[in-house]
Amino acid sequence: MKSLAIKLSKVCNDLRLLSSGPRCGLREINLPPKQPGSSIMPGKVNPVIPEVVNMVCFRVIGSDQTISMAAEAGQLQLNVFEPVIAACIFEAQTLFINAAQTLRLHCVDGITANPDICRHYVDFSIGTVTALNPVIGYDRATALAAEAARSGRGILELVREQHILTEQQIAAVLDPLAMTGQGQGV
Repeated sequence: MKSLAIKLSKVCNDLRLLSSGPRCGLREINLPPKQPGSSIMPGKVNPVIPEVVNMVCFRVIGSDQTISMAAEAGQLQLNVFEPVIAACIFEAQTLFINAAQTLRLHCVDGITANPDICRHYVDFSIGTVTALNPVIGYDRATALAAEAARSGRGILELVREQHILTEQQIAAVLDPLAMTGQGQGV
């Protein structure tokens, strides 16, 4: 359960990071609003459901420590601390069931993407230059990446401006869905 708590807490941290904003941060996704706002920033929607699940995970990780200490404290074939071990295990199971249902119903089921933000990140990512390696060569791709970093412009913009590839080649080589192995984009 500790391993599950660590993984679930990490997922909640990712949700919080991916939804950070409202105007700065990653803003790739929107979490469903569950509270009227932040205590220090009016209008901001706090990621309260992932935060609640984080707290449950912290509690379960703490229970793991209690279980470890109780298991270690037994003597020979007798362990008088088994009741606290059982109590921690049952509590952790109940907390996980409730937390998972809460996360799904009140957060995951209502997540929406910010496609314009995601597209912007793809268009201005210097990492897309990697897909150009086999087509234009490492040295030319490196020069293109350096220019993108220096100028603050996107790889796609530079490829078009410098007529490095035709639109047909761009569609085949720099399509985000194709680069991620999901087929051609729309």
